Amino acid sequence: MRLHRRSLLAAALALAAAPAFAADPKEIRLDWATYNPVGLVLKEKGFLEEALKPRGIAVRWVQSLGSNKALEFLNAGALDIGSSAGAAALVARINGNPIRAVYAFSRPEWTALVTRKDSGIATVADLKGRRIAVTRGTDPHIFLIRALQGAGLAERDAKLVLLQHADGRTALDRGDVDAWAGLDPMMAAAEIENGDHLLFRDAAANTWGLLAVREAFAAENPELVHAVVAAYERARLFAIRNPEALRSALVTATKLPEPVIARQLARTDLSEPAVGEAQAGSIRAAGLALQQAGLIPTATDVPAAVNGLLDARFNPAPAR
Repeated sequence: MRLHRRSLLAAALALAAAPAFAADPKEIRLDWATYNPVGLVLKEKGFLEEALKPRGIAVRWVQSLGSNKALEFLNAGALDIGSSAGAAALVARINGNPIRAVYAFSRPEWTALVTRKDSGIATVADLKGRRIAVTRGTDPHIFLIRALQGAGLAERDAKLVLLQHADGRTALDRGDVDAWAGLDPMMAAAEIENGDHLLFRDAAANTWGLLAVREAFAAENPELVHAVVAAYERARLFAIRNPEALRSALVTATKLPEPVIARQLARTDLSEPAVGEAQAGSIRAAGLALQQAGLIPTATDVPAAVNGLLDARFNPAPAR
């Protein structure tokens, strides 16, 4: 009897000391966004649902209207994984949003400064004192700050009108603002449908499109993060091999005509999904520019913050 009790006690102690593994969640929450074409293909084809069905895990899709909204949803726990521009994700992490970037869904030139064809604005310097529509906390906002810096101006030298991306385009069309820090595909639509002019472009100042995950979710469910990355990778390769399906997914999601989507995709590179130094260099440059502008505290170690953001543990295997 005494030996039996000792055995039971030892078994109980061993069970208590064993590592605890979280049970699978009932669902995983991802976003879809018109600035993330690979995510649209993934949603349409159902690759993630197919992968998670044997585990009884449902997929809930939530629309993000911009990086700022995706990052807000992640911070609030309303999303587990969301789409964001790299520089916007860096600023969010520095400000206490506990996220890690695990996948690069695109290398886009998705933002530029847009004016009406009859605005009379010819250079970035001409924006001094002008009204500019912008979505704060997104790559277009960061792009605008860097463009103003390059012209010897600061954010305060212009009159920023804070609107979501689609509303910014509408404000430009109505003449409520003089310029708009645009985002594709709405920016491409403004060019083709209205003849709007891209006043200032700089592809190198566009940071990458990244998939961000809540740190707590990644710690509790690393296998699920791998599953999401694998499904994204399947969708990326499908998109590259089936460009007509990629265009169709964007047309369906945006309700925009094919010529607009074709222009967006012409400036979207889907060839480098692994996170690493390629993204780090671009995001560091943006972070240092924001620090110079006073939007990131001077005491912040920007390179260290970038390293903390990018998590290469979940990088997909090289495509064959």
